[in-house]
Amino acid sequence: MVPQSNANKEKVLFICTHNAARSQMAEGLLRALYGDRYEVYSAGTEPSIVSPFAIKALAEIGIDISGHHSKSVEEFFDTKIDHVVTVCDNAKDNCPFFPYGINYYHKSFQDPQAFEGNNEEKLNTFRRIRDEIREWIDKNFINEVKATK
Repeated sequence: MVPQSNANKEKVLFICTHNAARSQMAEGLLRALYGDRYEVYSAGTEPSIVSPFAIKALAEIGIDISGHHSKSVEEFFDTKIDHVVTVCDNAKDNCPFFPYGINYYHKSFQDPQAFEGNNEEKLNTFRRIRDEIREWIDKNFINEVKATK
């Protein structure tokens, strides 16, 4: 269920396959960086659980997503979403149309959960993807949103 809306903020929904890493990190980052402008959510086409590595990677930069849970895109189908963002190719292919979506964006990021290695190597991969998402939000997404106005 989508929380009560703030009429002054545009809604952003990040979508990936499992709503476990990339979309969760994007949600946490956008909310922390631009939460004064946007209501931010995330969901998956095949929801699972939030990755502990995603939680830790964001905690390292002061963002707490430990209370997040994986959600299905279907929870948002009856909600007007100003900006629908797919962050993996699989989600884009499996969710090409979002009911009540207004603007659509796609930026594919590597799946950090697919990386195999020891825990420190995995965490380093999550850190790298976290930083890539943050840079994309700051340098691309915010400007693309402004261009839609």
